[in-house]
Amino acid sequence: QVQLVESGGGLVQAGGSLRLSCAASGSRLSLNTVGWYRQAPGKQRELVARVTSAGNTDYSDSAKGRFAISRDNAKNMVWLQMNSLKPEDTAVYYCNKVVMNVPILPWGQGTLVTVSS
Repeated sequence: QVQLVESGGGLVQAGGSLRLSCAASGSRLSLNTVGWYRQAPGKQRELVARVTSAGNTDYSDSAKGRFAISRDNAKNMVWLQMNSLKPEDTAVYYCNKVVMNVPILPWGQGTLVTVSS
């Protein structure tokens, strides 16, 4: 059974940093692009950052320059380093495998990031 587990969220003041972790059981992440998504209250889930199996990255406009996605294929993990956090970054963050720009695994529980002003 495939399971994605996100962790590392919490409450942080604006300007602070958090590092989110994504672990997968029952599925190897190493051969696929992996994305970090977020869903703020009352909004649709959006892609924040993604990393290809080769390590190439791209980011949403809101994440550029502040967030960094990385992966360790040997550990089957992906991370999202978030710096200079803003209240508008408050959301539940999720990771997922991405194929043809579509997340393909069942969503995990996510990890809540709350940024206070």
